[in-house]
Amino acid sequence: MFVSVVIPTYNRREILEKCLDALERQVLNSDLIGYEVVVVDDGSTDGTTSWLRDEACSFPHVRLFEQEHGGPAAGRNRGVENSLGDVIVFIDSDLVVTETFLACHVRSLKLSWQRRGDLLCFTYGTVINTDNFENPTSEPYKFLDYSWAYFATGNVAIHREILEESGLFDINFYLYGWEDLELGERLKQMNVELIKCPKAIGYHWHPAFKLEQVSGLIRVERERAKMALVFYRKHPSLRVRFIIQFTFLHYCLWEILTLGGLLNEKTLKPLMAMLIRKGHPKIALELLRIPLNRIAVKEMYREAHMLGII
Repeated sequence: MFVSVVIPTYNRREILEKCLDALERQVLNSDLIGYEVVVVDDGSTDGTTSWLRDEACSFPHVRLFEQEHGGPAAGRNRGVENSLGDVIVFIDSDLVVTETFLACHVRSLKLSWQRRGDLLCFTYGTVINTDNFENPTSEPYKFLDYSWAYFATGNVAIHREILEESGLFDINFYLYGWEDLELGERLKQMNVELIKCPKAIGYHWHPAFKLEQVSGLIRVERERAKMALVFYRKHPSLRVRFIIQFTFLHYCLWEILTLGGLLNEKTLKPLMAMLIRKGHPKIALELLRIPLNRIAVKEMYREAHMLGII
């Protein structure tokens, strides 16, 4: 089987190098006869494309495509349209995988196809979050790494025939968030089965939390809120409302947990700063997620009123 790994990227040059290095070391076997890595640069301004062209001999599996900045949905679609594989594997450009990553996905898919008698399934690997840039694969699995998502493009593999039948990603998701879960809703309606593939491990790197990141995280939550309503308007179900937290229950929950907004990014700043100084940036980030959730939910309701959804 020939596999295409599709990776959209935007200003991730340093970690992209580790991502591609790991993909060059994949172990082939009778199931995995070959693979390519389709990198779609989404208008990066950090020199990603010139670096990739200069280092092309170091990454013989990589095929580079470029587009103006249009978001990961458009990038993934472009990657699929230009790929050659029977199976499409989606990962993010900040994921560093093990040497048997692709072989594990392929093996699980083949066994599932044989069991089912059709191609209606996809494999979902393990994603371990880490802030260790020098040695990301040394990070142990943690409870917070568990994902409840049905289809998330950080680490999935699917036959291209099923993916194309689903209609690929909706490019109306041009900001951050939800384009993969929305595709997942369409796959669910096609009765496509999720197959857990825990041995297909990827280490998702992100820098250790610093207070300087707060404004950017707030911007991301506002973008996610706008894209969440694109998701809901396509799939106006109670299930989707719970996925995106667009319910009165969630509105009340985050109001209560933030004491009506008294606990916010400003009032929590001294506590977060202390946690970071003491070497606990992950706890500081989890603390910040409480007001971030309130921001996202309130932004959703504000946007929904403007659009006449409620």
